[in-house]
Amino acid sequence: MGGFSIWHWLIVLVVVLLVFGTKRLTSGARDLGKAVNEFKKGMHGDEDDKSAARIGEDKAPSSAEQRERDDAAR
Repeated sequence: MGGFSIWHWLIVLVVVLLVFGTKRLTSGARDLGKAVNEFKKGMHGDEDDKSAARIGEDKAPSSAEQRERDDAAR
C-alpha cells in the first residue's frame, strides 16, 4: 500500500493515453517545450540587456572626466 509499482504506472499511462490520445499529448508536450525555451531566452535576454547597460556606462565619461577634457581643450 506504500508506493506505486511499475504496473500501477503502466495502467495510469494507458488510461491517460485512452482519455487524451497521443496527438493531444504530443502537442501539449511540444507547447510546454516551446514555453520553456522562450522562458530561458527571456532570462538570458535580461542578462544581456543588463551587461550591455553596464558596458555603456563604463564607456561614458564621468562628469569630472568630461570637465578635465574640456579644460584641456581650452
